[in-house]
Amino acid sequence: MNYDEFAFFNRQLAGMLRAGLPLEGALRQLAANLQDPPLREELRLLETDLAKGTPLRDALARRDLPEFYTRMVRLGAAGEDLPAMLLTLADYYERRHALWARLKALIVYPVMVLAAALALSLFLIWLNTRLIFPAMNELLGLGGTPVAVPVMLWLPPVWLIATGILVALALARPAWRNWLSWRLPGFQESNLAQFAAAMHLLLERGGNLAESVALVRELERSSPAGRELAEWHSRIASGQGRVSQFTAGARVFPPLFLWLLEQAGEDLSRGFRRAAEIYFQRARHRTEMLLYAALPVAVIALGALILVQVSSGMLVLTRFLNALGSIE
Repeated sequence: MNYDEFAFFNRQLAGMLRAGLPLEGALRQLAANLQDPPLREELRLLETDLAKGTPLRDALARRDLPEFYTRMVRLGAAGEDLPAMLLTLADYYERRHALWARLKALIVYPVMVLAAALALSLFLIWLNTRLIFPAMNELLGLGGTPVAVPVMLWLPPVWLIATGILVALALARPAWRNWLSWRLPGFQESNLAQFAAAMHLLLERGGNLAESVALVRELERSSPAGRELAEWHSRIASGQGRVSQFTAGARVFPPLFLWLLEQAGEDLSRGFRRAAEIYFQRARHRTEMLLYAALPVAVIALGALILVQVSSGMLVLTRFLNALGSIE
């Protein structure tokens, strides 16, 4: 989902509702201008169900929208303050978009560098095997030993392809992808910020702690955080309502995150809001630092690959000269 477009949609919908426009008409007009086809279709079907008289709660249950979004819209409608809830959700998804845009840049840049390096390596292999080596061997056809393709020439593309396959396999499996997202720098801070923001919204809108943790646990059920949140929920349900009690032995959530919650005392909504703000800033800072570090690392990696290719070429040239000397 395009979170930036989704946030803009919710902000516009909130403005139309505050202006007194009907929900069905506002949905129909706004959905028609969305660029995301699946989202546009889901909102169109939602407007159709509402126009037929289906209650909003039931209409939302039929649509393939984010579970967190559906729950929050229901809370806003039940509290008769849907425009305010939509504005809050717009802020939430705008932050998610800002974090994801930085993380996407952190992913795309190394991939582009690796793809360019792979293309260069394959081109050099083609140039050597199709033109240079055959020309050398033709010159050595009077009795010299043929020049063979050195193994080192194949090392850069083999390494790049193997790395790409490993990364693709890791990202293709949801369990591995979720595990990495809660372990890698930048991604971990982003997930912590999103988790804290979701908990803050749920608690601020009247949800109790056990229900809020249970909902977010379902959203993170295939990640390391989901398993830890299951332990939180079990302890809270048994009466251990203090932060130090239900977070005892935490492995996924860092000490700073838990300390921010403890400092809020009984007002956990405020604690999660502070944690969301701090980890949002930490995620931005961490991704900026990683982006700055990506350039020199990429230059070093490309330099190493070029060095291997040049070394292979020098080795071939040395063999060729030796072979010419033996002919003479």
